[in-house]
Amino acid sequence: MSLTLEDIHAARIRLAPLLAPTPLRAYRELDDAVGHSVHVFVKHENFNPTGSFKVRNGLSFMTALPDELRACGVVAATRGNHGLGLAYAGRAFSVRTTVCVPIGNNPDKNAGMRALGARVIEEGRDYDESLEVADRIVREERATLAHSTNNRMIIAGAGTLSLETIEQEPGIDAMVIAIGGGSQAVGALTVFAGLKPDAKVYGVQAIGASAAHASWVARKPVETDRADTIADGLATRSTYELTFPALLSGLADFITVTDAEIADAMRMLMRTTHTLVEPAGAAGLAGLRKLASKLEGQRVGIVLSGANVDAATLRRVLSREV
Repeated sequence: MSLTLEDIHAARIRLAPLLAPTPLRAYRELDDAVGHSVHVFVKHENFNPTGSFKVRNGLSFMTALPDELRACGVVAATRGNHGLGLAYAGRAFSVRTTVCVPIGNNPDKNAGMRALGARVIEEGRDYDESLEVADRIVREERATLAHSTNNRMIIAGAGTLSLETIEQEPGIDAMVIAIGGGSQAVGALTVFAGLKPDAKVYGVQAIGASAAHASWVARKPVETDRADTIADGLATRSTYELTFPALLSGLADFITVTDAEIADAMRMLMRTTHTLVEPAGAAGLAGLRKLASKLEGQRVGIVLSGANVDAATLRRVLSREV
């Protein structure tokens, strides 16, 4: 079953006592840098308790989970932010939480998940292989899988950020959103379809992890052998059954950006918004800069989806090694 606007409204009601809305801000210097008279609105999901929009997803999932399933525990695969959000929700509701991450995953994100009480299992070469580990634990321990994308309550949580955006800036014309699994973009498409059908959603993906983009171009699911990008939040090798059909039918356009373009967007955001952003959180701006001529004069939202960049990556970005 596809996501509905009612799902997102219900998620917002469940999240309201647990999570404050994040700011939507405009920065003249950022407008000037993008050019083409684009008026940029920045949704600061990097201000959330776990430093990422995915705390919305975790809380939406956990608040909708029946007590009998909470008692058996939950398990997820992640590159970090989904696990942090789920661990945060697990701690809030005293639910045993297991998170599977690939070997060599962001050490700061691993430490953050453990600090929130999650059991972290490091196994597999990338997200897709860690998901196989999570599936094994579901079978062995009878836990409930909290898939980062293929779950309506997860995507409904992501949709609440777009619901806030349209309320904070009713005149929004478009959003440019980074896509890994696609929960943010599908949330935005659902909100706009129900409340502002003339607004458009544009997708952006890292060129080194471009399975969703390749699939959108081919008009059918395509898998890739590798997901190689500094934007670990976008590092997926496949599409997902609950998001791909909506992306296929709803996106106004879908482009890719290089790691160098993402790094440049990180530096620009740190300079203009004076806040920290991780590579996946800067991909929306990287995409907007490439789409700016098409969006001339419009009011465009981007999502700083997270702030959880590890020290080594941040040093490389600031020293212009990327």
